[in-house]
Amino acid sequence: QVQLVESGGGSVQAGGSLRLSCAASGYTNSMGWFRQAPGKEREGVATILVVSGRTYYADSVKGRFTISRDNAKKTVYLQMNSLKPEDTAMYYCAAGPGAGLFAGSYKYWGQGTQVTVSS
Repeated sequence: QVQLVESGGGSVQAGGSLRLSCAASGYTNSMGWFRQAPGKEREGVATILVVSGRTYYADSVKGRFTISRDNAKKTVYLQMNSLKPEDTAMYYCAAGPGAGLFAGSYKYWGQGTQVTVSS
């Protein structure tokens, strides 16, 4: 079992930045971030293969968000720049044996952290 501890959520103005962190208690093939806004399905935002560093991004965040990892700390980060109101959602850290942006590939989930972007 892997436990995930998230931090970094908050409220910012449009155009601002936030950095999310997720520390894992164990190792998995992939880690990343998903989000869910009211009335919408959970969607993959950005994920990374822990060993190779290969990344996957949703089209809606490419060029604005960057995912990275520190394997020594078993931690992944999501740097979110140029935030838009449509980025407002509950953000969840996830880890698991798969890869990519499909939520079903991930076995372990964090508690979620709210990101709110106001205009």
